[in-house]
Amino acid sequence: MALAKRRHQELNRAIAERQWFDPWVFELEDEAEPSEVVFPWVAGFALATDVFPELMRQDASELLEPLAALFMHLDPDDLEDADDLLEEIETLEPPSNLEEAVEGLVSACLLLADVTRPQPRPEAARRPPARRGPPTRGRY
Repeated sequence: MALAKRRHQELNRAIAERQWFDPWVFELEDEAEPSEVVFPWVAGFALATDVFPELMRQDASELLEPLAALFMHLDPDDLEDADDLLEEIETLEPPSNLEEAVEGLVSACLLLADVTRPQPRPEAARRPPARRGPPTRGRY
């Protein structure tokens, strides 16, 4: 349990700071396609969206691109009632190697964080509001 909590903290910190994290994927035999290798990770992510449905309650248009980048590794038959998602997946180029596939996982998660955990924008230098109308009495 302690190891799982520590891993959660590592991931949470990396995602909150929009930093790279190392998703745990395990290489299969040399002939395995990149999608085959990342499939267990993506399947776990998909399961998590069922168990913790808050993500899927967000604006669907903002989720489309990052979810397509993740779910492109699943069998299209497993994506029920997801016509928009399947359409978006069709526009994507599959990763050519494992490095690209893993990079896609991380970047999709960080894009999802932009939707679910937006970072505060830096405030611009504040200036007093522009004065309107004539000066107040007694000031010339």
